Amino acid sequence: MSKNTVTTSIKSNLPKDFLEVIKEKLLGDKARLEKELAKFAKKGTAEGAESTFPDYGDTEEDNAHEVADYEANLSIESDLAKSLRDVKSTLKKIEANEYGICKYCHKPIEQKRLLARPTSSACVECKKAIIQEV
Repeated sequence: MSKNTVTTSIKSNLPKDFLEVIKEKLLGDKARLEKELAKFAKKGTAEGAESTFPDYGDTEEDNAHEVADYEANLSIESDLAKSLRDVKSTLKKIEANEYGICKYCHKPIEQKRLLARPTSSACVECKKAIIQEV
């Protein structure tokens, strides 16, 4: 492939049946993540979720326990929200026929990697290079 043929929007040519398997898995992950996030939300929705501060009592020990649980919940909520964003972004890439293309080298990501981690946006080679830079 010459430099002139590389564009900013490279189209995926993954098999349709493979994409359906990935899409089904992502939709299941999306539903699970939204349900988990709703447990943390005041409003009961994953969008704009905000952890509630627990109220165990008025003693110093209760207050310390409330703060510890709240901080742990914030961390979990943040991880869930990031995962949900990744899933939604990946579903958009599938719909735009741009799924499975490495965002760094613009080459196809191996199907084996995509099955193991459907939200992957980098091929193994690029991911290894990034990790070694840190």
